Amino acid sequence: MPERPPSTIDVGPRSRSAAGSPRTHRAGLVAVALLAVAIAGLSLQTYAQGTLRELAHDGVGLAATYEDAPLVIQGAFYVHVVSASIALVIGPVQFLRRLRERHPRLHRAGGRVYLTAVVVAAAAALLLAPWNTAGLVGLFGFGTLGVLWLVTAVRAYRAIRRGDVRSHQAWVMRSYALTFAGPTLRLWLAVLILGQVALGGATDEEAVFAAAYAVVPFLCWLPNLVVAEWLIRRRGLPAYRLAAA
Repeated sequence: MPERPPSTIDVGPRSRSAAGSPRTHRAGLVAVALLAVAIAGLSLQTYAQGTLRELAHDGVGLAATYEDAPLVIQGAFYVHVVSASIALVIGPVQFLRRLRERHPRLHRAGGRVYLTAVVVAAAAALLLAPWNTAGLVGLFGFGTLGVLWLVTAVRAYRAIRRGDVRSHQAWVMRSYALTFAGPTLRLWLAVLILGQVALGGATDEEAVFAAAYAVVPFLCWLPNLVVAEWLIRRRGLPAYRLAAA
């Protein structure tokens, strides 16, 4: 019997117990949705208050990073904020089973908006990656996130176009795990900053933030992708696994 190639599709059991209880699934989705709406609303409200130069003068968000950037980069920043916020908010709605079963047209329309928003946000993120303040770690971390964000969206679209619903569901889960990098980035920053203050008694705000920001380019999305793959396996959806050589 021939050996499997290194990267294969592994479809696990589709039992109810493996997928978890509906109540647990619903509670988790509600928590994700609430955090997504909060972060999206905060981002839109923050950068709608003025120009990047005005916001940078007040020390708001990432405005100082892009205040002197070319107009195309500043435009990409605003495009990224808006499109990523749209994808962040619409994503959880697409996971509602009742919406898919009772209102398939609405689900498809939401899916088109979500995938379009992801493609736009990812393209803008790739333009922004060289301008990040975390150096090469940020370039490769955020750059890889942008590439994978595009790839998962395209794979999800191709899967549903050929009628492969289960593969589509798996790729959308991976896609939203990457979309959710926005909230997890902020959560990791808070944890890392508080950890530095608690353990080392750090007082230099800029140094503390820089140290925390230096690791989040990868930390904000890699754990998300691992969790998504675990959930995909629990639900018996097509999942990648490395086979023994």
